[in-house]
Amino acid sequence: MDTIAIDALLRLPEVCRLTGRSKWMLYADIRARVFTRPVPLGRRAVGWPASEVAALNQARIAGAGVLDLQTLVDALHAKRAAPAPPKPSPAAARPSAR
Repeated sequence: MDTIAIDALLRLPEVCRLTGRSKWMLYADIRARVFTRPVPLGRRAVGWPASEVAALNQARIAGAGVLDLQTLVDALHAKRAAPAPPKPSPAAARPSAR
């Protein structure tokens, strides 16, 4: 799988395909805290960061149990809530003219 610089947001059908779970089972996993909550994209649209889906798939492949998955989900949610690093201001990026 190719890596991309920006984390893509995957819609429900793609998440179901990648995880092998049905829509019903995916939402049951969310209620059980073994899968991350979706990110709202609009009034009626949601998506999941591709990196989170990949991390959860890797954990399942590695044999993670329920507690391990819940810990991973909590960490992924905390990472979402963390503030983004500040972007350099345009003035700071320009070389000074002498």
